[in-house]
Amino acid sequence: MMQTITKTVTFDEFAAWYPENSVRRYELHNGVIVEMPLGTGDHSGVTGFISLKLGVEIDRRELPYSIPGDCLLKPTRDEAGYQPDVVVLDQAALASEPRWKKESIITMGPSVRLAVEVVSTNWRDDYFFKASDYEEMGIPEYWIVDYLGLGGRKFIGNPKQPTLSVCQLVDGEYQVKQFRGDDKVESPAFPELNLTAGQIFQAGLPPAESN
Repeated sequence: MMQTITKTVTFDEFAAWYPENSVRRYELHNGVIVEMPLGTGDHSGVTGFISLKLGVEIDRRELPYSIPGDCLLKPTRDEAGYQPDVVVLDQAALASEPRWKKESIITMGPSVRLAVEVVSTNWRDDYFFKASDYEEMGIPEYWIVDYLGLGGRKFIGNPKQPTLSVCQLVDGEYQVKQFRGDDKVESPAFPELNLTAGQIFQAGLPPAESN
């Protein structure tokens, strides 16, 4: 990540600063605005695959959810603001979001059915800071998609391996269940989702060359 503004700002200052129609993505980390680098092709492949599969499931079951093109999450603490790689919103809840219509800002965790972060080299952000902030916001489900097995061993075990961690909010705390290989992903928001962890990870790998 590249720091964009070194002085510390509040979330509201960050939101007011955010360039309109920007092709770049920014987040607020501990009061510092940072530019999020473009993802690799592999990272984009995983993100796009997840969005596609969740979108198909929303359409198939006619769920009252939506996947926005732009969405900024405002955690409880005023020094952070995030844009998940994929976010699924509860359409009915958006009517109660005071900043959604004009700013695409979500302030209440229950408005989010699912937040997804695809792990890059800055894996500490996803496992430490975002997990803590999403938990405190009350986001009911959070996926950490570590398709390269980059996270710390205390999170994904030793030896490291590609792991999808599904964090489900139970009594105000995240309970984590992990999926690898042919494990079928269990999602509270999408209980009929027919998808394995391996299928998601494979979306981030180049196709095998044919002989």
